[in-house]
Amino acid sequence: MKQVLIAADQLANSIFGGWADETLSARVWRNQNNSWYWKLLLKVIDGIFFWQDSHCRQSFDSEVLRRHFPDAYRIKI
Repeated sequence: MKQVLIAADQLANSIFGGWADETLSARVWRNQNNSWYWKLLLKVIDGIFFWQDSHCRQSFDSEVLRRHFPDAYRIKI
């Protein structure tokens, strides 16, 4: 089920002009310094996920570390 939710998030992000393999939350964190719009979205999304400490930052870190990838696709450094 987790993979389906990630896929839906990535689909929504790509529909709104984002990269196909990035979640909306990670995109918001990446763009937070570009305009007031992204800062507002950051506050809204982090507010929705109030039980997580800095949801958008954690999503960005997960993208960078490829945590949602299957083990076969993760690069071991």
